[in-house]
Amino acid sequence: MKLLKTALFCSLALSASVTLPSVVSMLPGVNLATAYAEEVKTKRVPALREKVYSQLARAQKLADDGDAKAGLAALDNINERSSSMNSYEKAMMYNFYGFIYYNENDLAKAIASFEKVVAEEEIPESLRLSTSFSLAQLAMANSDYNKVLDFLAQWDEINTKPKTDAYYVLKSQAYYQLKDYQNGIDNINLAIAQSDSEGKEPKENWLVLLRAMYYSLNQTDNVVAVLERMVKLYNKPEYWVQLGGMYGETGKEKQQLAILEAAYQQGFLTSKSDLRQLAQVYLYNGLAFKAAGVMSKAVASGIAEKSAKNYAFIAEAMIQAKEDEKSVSYFAKAADLSSHGKYEQRLAEVYVNLEKYEDAADAARKALDKGSLDFESNAYVALGMAQYNLQNFDASILAFEQAEKHKKSQRLAEQWIKYVKREKLHAETLRTALL
Repeated sequence: MKLLKTALFCSLALSASVTLPSVVSMLPGVNLATAYAEEVKTKRVPALREKVYSQLARAQKLADDGDAKAGLAALDNINERSSSMNSYEKAMMYNFYGFIYYNENDLAKAIASFEKVVAEEEIPESLRLSTSFSLAQLAMANSDYNKVLDFLAQWDEINTKPKTDAYYVLKSQAYYQLKDYQNGIDNINLAIAQSDSEGKEPKENWLVLLRAMYYSLNQTDNVVAVLERMVKLYNKPEYWVQLGGMYGETGKEKQQLAILEAAYQQGFLTSKSDLRQLAQVYLYNGLAFKAAGVMSKAVASGIAEKSAKNYAFIAEAMIQAKEDEKSVSYFAKAADLSSHGKYEQRLAEVYVNLEKYEDAADAARKALDKGSLDFESNAYVALGMAQYNLQNFDASILAFEQAEKHKKSQRLAEQWIKYVKREKLHAETLRTALL
């Protein structure tokens, strides 16, 4: 049985997990002299000439000092003479354009600039590799998910080293946004497997992403498996609650009870919805008194509203726990807050069971006066039984005659009418004999 189906929050805050560009030459405080002194001598990479170096250094200093406009103007002056520059020099210029645009949060222009970097033929492979990956990261930040995959494919063509988890995670995030969940799952699982093989814990946002994609594909058993790991690794209240909800959704009510009860004992269940869920799980598993206790504490503490619905839940749980006497005050509170007579009707029935017949008769009459009853016949039956036990035989018969008009209670009412009439006759005979 699916109990308390709980939807997970699957709209992830992916921006928190996106690794923004980290190419050294894009970051504030880059020392251009380092690039100048360590010119790559392989693959026919031309030199960065002193004249161009000094001009780029000036543009960098302006940007580092916070004057992006002046930095861009300096680069524009260099760009006007770009026809005399070699590929490496142009790449470094475009790199600085990209850095400044990125720093100004103009992602479109930053991407366009870095694309010009990798378009140059004679540049160090390390620069081409790192820029290609940064382009994928920038495309993710710019919500251009197909471009993310394109840039990663370009990076993959020139990469010769083992792929890092950052590659798989970025690819998975792009697939998630494109709703290609299976490819997303395959890639994030590769990142997790790599982390596991190194004896490291996977990052929390990886598992959040994996859980969301499994849920989107309705692979509930896999969602449960991921949440079980998240509970063990991170011990956060929301994961305990979500795991409890998923246990209920997959028909594992005993595990649901165990996980929610453990969460409650740790103080993780603090919202009214969480506490009501626990109370309902208790009730479903036959622990009615615990159900009533959880809800009554929630109401008393102000977490849950002092509403007719909540008072009635507590009262009904008390009834199931065979604590009829304790249910009375909660039914009374629910009745006071309701315009209908349904809770007075329940009160009348409870009072009959408690053999408090005056109270039962009063409650039944109030129920009938307020009206809007689901089963009006029950109120008449309770009134008839109360009046009978009060020896008010005529009033009892009148009540049962009203109950007789309802198909649901017709047969029962007929039997009671016959019985009350016999008891009335017997009482009158006895009274006559005593005169």
